[in-house]
Amino acid sequence: MIQFFDREMFSELKGRASNSERRRANLNIHQSYNDVVQRLFIAMMPDSYVRPHRHVQAHKWEFFMVLEGALDLLFFDDQGVVTDRVTLEPNRQCVGLEIPPNIWHATVCFEPVVFMEVKQGPYDVNEDKGFAPWAPEEGSMEVPEFLAKLKHTPTGTSILSE
Repeated sequence: MIQFFDREMFSELKGRASNSERRRANLNIHQSYNDVVQRLFIAMMPDSYVRPHRHVQAHKWEFFMVLEGALDLLFFDDQGVVTDRVTLEPNRQCVGLEIPPNIWHATVCFEPVVFMEVKQGPYDVNEDKGFAPWAPEEGSMEVPEFLAKLKHTPTGTSILSE
């Protein structure tokens, strides 16, 4: 069966994200978490927190492409220094990228965004991510301040700096 993905679907996904406690929502295109390729659309609101993490399995890369809005991907070293910041936006030079395994990264946005993510499966929530020990857990009281830092810390600066 041919699947179509249109602006109406993006709008519905953003609506779900805006009503979600996590302030993001996804639409899985793959049939099962056991599929060898995981394909999903994600809508994210500006106040959604994605804890810095890396994919520790040697074969687990991750592909992002922004379809609406804009998304910043931040990359870090082991001590929490921002080593790179890349803006993905449909009408800019860079619309997508692929992240190799074991690279610390996080996403932030300043406006609602819809992006596509593709990664190798199968997906197992217990093995998918290694979270940065220097970043607060999702839901903790430190998240709003840390998210503000993520949005504004320049390259070459530690996210842990005051």
